[in-house]
Amino acid sequence: MSVYVTQEHLALAQGLVDRSHQNGGLASVDLVRFWEDDQKALEDPWGEACPQVPLGIGMGAECAFQEFGVKEEWYKLRHDEAYLIPLSRRYNDAAEKIVGRRLLKETPSNPDLQWPEVKALHDIFEAENRWEDMSYWLMPSAQTPDELAALLDRVEKRLENLRDFMLPEGWDLTRDRIVGLGGKVPLYRSQRGPVTFAMSIYGVENLIYLIADDPDLAVRFSNVIARAMLERARVLDEEGGYTKEDAPHGFYWLDDNCAMLNAEMYALFGYPILEKVFKRYCPNPGDRRGQHSDSDMGHLLPLLGQLELTTVNLGPNLTVSEIREHLPKAVIHGQLAPFTFSRNEEVNMVAEFLRDFEMAREKRGLVFATAGSINDGSRLTGMRLIMAAIQEYGRYH
Repeated sequence: MSVYVTQEHLALAQGLVDRSHQNGGLASVDLVRFWEDDQKALEDPWGEACPQVPLGIGMGAECAFQEFGVKEEWYKLRHDEAYLIPLSRRYNDAAEKIVGRRLLKETPSNPDLQWPEVKALHDIFEAENRWEDMSYWLMPSAQTPDELAALLDRVEKRLENLRDFMLPEGWDLTRDRIVGLGGKVPLYRSQRGPVTFAMSIYGVENLIYLIADDPDLAVRFSNVIARAMLERARVLDEEGGYTKEDAPHGFYWLDDNCAMLNAEMYALFGYPILEKVFKRYCPNPGDRRGQHSDSDMGHLLPLLGQLELTTVNLGPNLTVSEIREHLPKAVIHGQLAPFTFSRNEEVNMVAEFLRDFEMAREKRGLVFATAGSINDGSRLTGMRLIMAAIQEYGRYH
């Protein structure tokens, strides 16, 4: 049984699932009303005018593999629009019938508006981003304290003229051409979180031992990451025509590996990076300060609470109540377990929604979504079932 799901939740969920099976496997939903109410709900998940729990499940092209029983082509899915677009259109045709919306991008990218590759944070730290099997993985660029210290020396030297390192040859002409066509320079407002990034380029155990055995070098590592991030963001802001005063606010982290540090280690290494970036790019109460960490990182909630996050997507073993205790101003995107959804466990999907709504009902601020990624196996009929649960049991008024 999922955490904190009760027998009452399961009984109500079973009833809704049974009714959907009697209807040919499609749960009963007023689709027009649902999407109208969902739009209002997403505008302000906290507000008195919010009619129901907003839906945060958007699905992804990888869900087409099991939806249609087709061969998994992960590399082509990420790199070949000639493969992706027809698959997305086929998926959208099904989605339109089942959930009333076309969910995936289905128009080819305009080659005239394609930006050339700009070096990322891992390039600054000399890490290779290598495709293996189904995804990209960052390879280590240092494996001993001496190698790390030498790497940081090189990074600090690189930061003295980061613009020339980051931007490709012919950038100025390309930038001016694309901006002239109405394009905008892609800004830097999201990053693989500091612990995940550091463990990728230096190693999981290596970082833990480093913080324990050589805290001075660990602090230097943390400081250089923060400095590199802020400098990279500054360069792209200026290329986009922004000054420090008018640059857009907001920043979002993806840091699953933060769970591998205890609170003291995170306070020394990870927290200062978030604090510095938020201070620069999220100084106002309403700014987007977000984090995704689909791991068991509840022990870090008190620290993250000090950063006053405004949007989170955290691990499925955390509850809405636990998150709300430490992050009272954060919109919670969750807490449906990703594998409950991808394994199409229909009763548990509804029961987890009932559990989360019960915890969020008084204060609101919940967007019902997977507590982590949406995985292949997640079905359109499952999405519709959740929509039915929201419409029947998840209304505020």
